[in-house]
Amino acid sequence: MIIVVLSLTKEYALRATVFLAERPNASHTVHQIAAETQVPPDYLSKVMRDLSRASIVRSRPGRKGGYALDREPCSITLFDVIDAVEPIRIIDSCPLNKACHSRQLCPLHKALQEATEDFVESLRSTTLGGLCPAIGEPVAKAKLISTRQTLGAKK
Repeated sequence: MIIVVLSLTKEYALRATVFLAERPNASHTVHQIAAETQVPPDYLSKVMRDLSRASIVRSRPGRKGGYALDREPCSITLFDVIDAVEPIRIIDSCPLNKACHSRQLCPLHKALQEATEDFVESLRSTTLGGLCPAIGEPVAKAKLISTRQTLGAKK
């Protein structure tokens, strides 16, 4: 089993977008989203700004305004959400800068690159719409999302 630890920014973006996907017919304020997803409102404001710039969410100004998904949940992948707030770095050269690794990754970084590529593929193949039926209740109440996501390892 591989455990991938996500940054808080990525985690919060996923919580917020799943929350919005579960409630597609309404706009929600940052404070409403923050309260339901247990995310600090000031931090969430920055995350929502990044998601808006990437056309994942749209903001509606005004008294009855707030945030909603900008597209159908089935067309937004987990990769789209994460990439909007904090892109995943693919290892393309050995960070140790050793001469013997100049033409190819060392065994350690090659293994990490392959695991990252598998993780990215999993994120690309999972949509917000696909998660909502499995969640069955609001994210904060279900307590399904933590700062760790568990994936099955290749054997």
